Amino acid sequence: MARMSISDVVRTLPANRMVFEVRRDMALIKRWKDDLEGLMADYGLSDEEKDAFRRQDLKKMADIGVHPYFLTQITRLYHGSARNDKTSAAAQAYIKALVETK
Repeated sequence: MARMSISDVVRTLPANRMVFEVRRDMALIKRWKDDLEGLMADYGLSDEEKDAFRRQDLKKMADIGVHPYFLTQITRLYHGSARNDKTSAAAQAYIKALVETK
């Protein structure tokens, strides 16, 4: 089960720094889309972090300590932020990964 508490955030996790910086910088957003592997390497993500991002595995990201607020930001980075409502591709990816039960 994914951890979703602020108390479970690993503040020193490279993935948290990466998402914090990327989400508001258009040049880094472009790099996310064009060269995620290089971006992850530059931020020093562990193999476990890289794997979670490659697979867009929000549950794994939560489990390893990615800030819960960033999980929605990550879906926007992957799926865009247009039509920012519950029917958007980003919202649907979040719901599928973390809300729906199997």
